[in-house]
Amino acid sequence: MKNTLKIVSLLLLVLMITSCKNEKSLQGYLVESQEKTGFITVDIPTSFLQLKNEDVSEDVKATLKSIRKINVVALPIKGNQDTYETEKNKLKSIFKDNKEYKSLMSMKAKGMHVNLYYTGDTDSIDEVIAFGYGKKAGVGVARLLGENMNPAKIVEMMNNIKVDGDDVNLSQFKAIFNNK
Repeated sequence: MKNTLKIVSLLLLVLMITSCKNEKSLQGYLVESQEKTGFITVDIPTSFLQLKNEDVSEDVKATLKSIRKINVVALPIKGNQDTYETEKNKLKSIFKDNKEYKSLMSMKAKGMHVNLYYTGDTDSIDEVIAFGYGKKAGVGVARLLGENMNPAKIVEMMNNIKVDGDDVNLSQFKAIFNNK
């Protein structure tokens, strides 16, 4: 009986040690950043996204309905130069170390480095992530969560979307970064 108790205790100890992963995750980073000074965090409801007109394909409508949530976290460079490199390297490490995030594409434009990642299968994506940084703008990550999203259909949908019924100008978001 004592040996059985020892074996069970040892197995429980091993199970507890192996279950406590210290793996960095994007979700953890997003939650952590909400409490940090200088960060801008926005959760955009899908109701904020509307089609420019109803004369679009059923695929575009279905793609819009497949999106559940959009999270954005950004650290503007102005006033945060010291933190910029640290946060950029944290995000790079998350995407490099976690094999769940698959690279979709990378590009450089106007001093910005932008990397797109996804989770899921190529024809059934669960999450699309845009990670960008630049010495003039700062660092940020946007995460689009959904079910069975298709990248080609997402691009087509983005061409047919307006931000809300009042035609909000996206330049207002740019003003946030310039004023910080």
